[in-house]
Amino acid sequence: MEQDIDPAVGANPLAAAFTAMDHPDFLRVTLKNFVTPWTNREFDVFAPLNDYTATVIGIVRDGVDFRRILYGDIIYVGAAALGLPAYSNTNNDHYEAMEAQGVDLTTSLEARTQSGVTGIPAAGAAGVWTTRAGARAFFIDGTNRAQFRFTMVNHLCNDMEQVKDTTRPTDRVRKDVSRSPGGDSRIFLNNCVGCHSGMDPMAQAFAYYDFENQDDTGVDGFLVYNDVGMVDPDTGTRVDAKYHVNEATFAFGFDTQDDQWANYWREGPNRIHGWDPALPGSGAGAASMGQELAHSQSFAQCQVKKVFTNVCLREPVDTADRMQLDTMASNFAASNYQLKQVFADAAVYCMGD
Repeated sequence: MEQDIDPAVGANPLAAAFTAMDHPDFLRVTLKNFVTPWTNREFDVFAPLNDYTATVIGIVRDGVDFRRILYGDIIYVGAAALGLPAYSNTNNDHYEAMEAQGVDLTTSLEARTQSGVTGIPAAGAAGVWTTRAGARAFFIDGTNRAQFRFTMVNHLCNDMEQVKDTTRPTDRVRKDVSRSPGGDSRIFLNNCVGCHSGMDPMAQAFAYYDFENQDDTGVDGFLVYNDVGMVDPDTGTRVDAKYHVNEATFAFGFDTQDDQWANYWREGPNRIHGWDPALPGSGAGAASMGQELAHSQSFAQCQVKKVFTNVCLREPVDTADRMQLDTMASNFAASNYQLKQVFADAAVYCMGD
């Protein structure tokens, strides 16, 4: 690193940044703290290492297209030689033991397929969404809208209030949403519809998923996926019962029968997110919807902004910073979406701050 930075030798601070990322603490500390808040609803940076965190760390380490965190059949586990508890679909012991031992993640993490490790069918695997930690945090209870909302927050840097659009059709809003909250239909038309008209058609991609809680604490439990041929006794289809809760709220609302999703935000003000024109904007299942989100310009820009803030220890504040974000986003794409490139660019830009 000293030679790379030395002007007498060649002054290549970008190379120095990449060298710094070879140090085990980049993965074990910097990346672990960077990713961990995405894995829980409280945005707790001190949560234990888990399969969500480890998978993102492995993808960054190996230079895998970072967009695959939302749709790849991929998971990272500890090497067998470490003598760790085996990966379990019902607890986090494997990863907590890895963290307790302080293992070197540069050599001890190994890439696998979720379908091979967890047993989920390849068609049901969808990046961090279908890791045990991702399911435990965002598929447990509720209506699976949480998985979509926290993805928007963590990976597109927009909460639902920021993407509200009351001009989209309401034909896919589910039955559990009142059309006259408090007896006033204007509340639905001017407020509720702004989120639900876009969110509900896309969150339908999660219709076959649930997280089965095994105790009152939510610590133990496992991801449930209704594969082809499986029938939920409450719905008579593959659709999980949570998609039919509170059906009497508005009986004429949308009746979820499958996992076909559609992106209504490809038109209207949310076109600003830069949806990929090479994708159809609709499909079946979580993986294809994850690709829709991950291939948007907002996804790339969000990663760049998060890295900038993490490395520079401040938010971008002026024209020079915003121009740097644009440059970093371009380099991110040119590197086949390797997040290390973004970290290196940010380190060079904020060097000496």
